Amino acid sequence: MTTKKEINSGSQRLSLKQLKAWEALEYGMYIHFGMSTFDGDELSKGDKPSSLYRPNKLDVDQWVSVARDAGMKYAVLTAKHVAGHCLWPSQHTDYHVGTSGNTTNVVEAFINACHKRGVLPGLYYCSWDNHHRFGSVSPTFTRWESAFTTSAYRDFQTAQVEELLTQFGPLVEMWIDIPTLLGHDGRRQQYDQIAGIQPDALIMMNNGFGDGTKLMLDATWPTDLMSIERWLPSSAKGYNPWHQLSHSGALERADASQLTYVPDSPGAFYIPGEVCDPIGYEWFWQPDDKLRSDAELLGMRLIARERKTNFLLDVPPDRSGRIPKETVGALMRLRKSLERFDR
Repeated sequence: MTTKKEINSGSQRLSLKQLKAWEALEYGMYIHFGMSTFDGDELSKGDKPSSLYRPNKLDVDQWVSVARDAGMKYAVLTAKHVAGHCLWPSQHTDYHVGTSGNTTNVVEAFINACHKRGVLPGLYYCSWDNHHRFGSVSPTFTRWESAFTTSAYRDFQTAQVEELLTQFGPLVEMWIDIPTLLGHDGRRQQYDQIAGIQPDALIMMNNGFGDGTKLMLDATWPTDLMSIERWLPSSAKGYNPWHQLSHSGALERADASQLTYVPDSPGAFYIPGEVCDPIGYEWFWQPDDKLRSDAELLGMRLIARERKTNFLLDVPPDRSGRIPKETVGALMRLRKSLERFDR
């Protein structure tokens, strides 16, 4: 029997108060930085030597200072992307910054900079790993529908995520990318691990491309957040955070066609939305990438806000390890434009 408390608060793990506090952050910086910055391939094959990573003017404090000055309240760093190269000295591999051309523990420096500057830290971890395969076959080497991870790889991911969750302090958000490769049981194990170690962190299982109207259960459940990658929320009604299956008891294994949006119904889940898109057109810095126009950036920021989602804007540092001055200028103009709009 459904209680009044369940109807008013939803059936999700976190309270509405916690979820709405995250929504109130509204604006964050996504930071794609790592081996792909240096080999120029977003979907790096993971075959480059660790030494190729060698920022010569690495300034993590600058990243977070820029985020703060741009009006961003939180930031999410790619601790490990498709290349498999880790921005912290992991005990479970030698493919990390400790064996690279710059041995700075970037994750640690990032978390410390966030604490100093009042920006809430989050971390990103990718389940698509072209370097640490353990018998897995990633989408780089097969069709999407044929890609998979082995239990040995999932054990490796669990061990690395434990390092990130236990060594660097509390996170506001833990991003797991390409969670479909983990399978349902792997995602459940990963979700439970994160929630068990850092119960206040919001867990993002990336829902991928789309306007947020469908939660792809077979690929992303369980999750606390809805990602809206490279899109904006639906123009018809904005983003509706209430998600519920048409019949209870099948939530974990139902397909997306069974999903309806029924606020104030038994078993409803409140899942806030997060738009993510780059300030240019590439996730990682590229020498020929162009910044979006000031008008487009303001439009994206306003639409995300008006349609009730957070906006996680990707701002990639260059190969020196700093956010370029042209990018910084665009961010500061965006803040001023928003301030003028809100007067």
